[in-house]
Amino acid sequence: MQFELEPHHRDLTNEQLLDELRRVAVFLKRSTVTIDQFNEHAKFHSTTLARRFGSWFKALEAAGLEKSRNLHLTNEQLFENLVTVWLKLGRQPKYQDLTKNTSSFSAGTYEKRFATWRRALEAFVAWANEGASPEMASKSVIQSQNHRTPRNINWRLRALVLMRDGARCQLCGVEARNGATLHVDHIRPWSEGGETVCENLQILCHVCNIGKSNLFPSKT
Repeated sequence: MQFELEPHHRDLTNEQLLDELRRVAVFLKRSTVTIDQFNEHAKFHSTTLARRFGSWFKALEAAGLEKSRNLHLTNEQLFENLVTVWLKLGRQPKYQDLTKNTSSFSAGTYEKRFATWRRALEAFVAWANEGASPEMASKSVIQSQNHRTPRNINWRLRALVLMRDGARCQLCGVEARNGATLHVDHIRPWSEGGETVCENLQILCHVCNIGKSNLFPSKT
């Protein structure tokens, strides 16, 4: 058995790099290519192009392709995506966790917006903490005269409950990594007078949530 070094791509010309980018676009039958798509189908890594052309966007532009990310994403959209990823994983997401199978946006998207992954997480926590008060509840749902909060559980509150409960069902203890689907649930049903505040919210798995529904048929 002989050992061989992996191919070295730093000596490739700009045009060879761009040709590979175009080849992947043709293969995918798309007018643009994301970083994840390129890394999956190309002969070398996207960082080779990013370093050569200054950024992934500039490489796409040089290849005559469209930009692959939505530059008009709001911070809130990025944070809501983190809540979804956190629920799927059952723990705080790491940089390498943001793949096409778990996340709508790459880790690089967060890194470009917040400078580092750590700062993105810090901004996420600060955003979530804004949802600690009832005043931050969604204004899109009309409140009942008997409630000071709407029934809808906004993304900030979901994030707070998720972090507090450790992404674990509070009744049976199952975690997302065990294959459970997790939900944020009212402890005292909203229809029974319960408010949409952290103290009245909990993480439940799908099975326990159904079981609770049988006890409180009209709850949320």
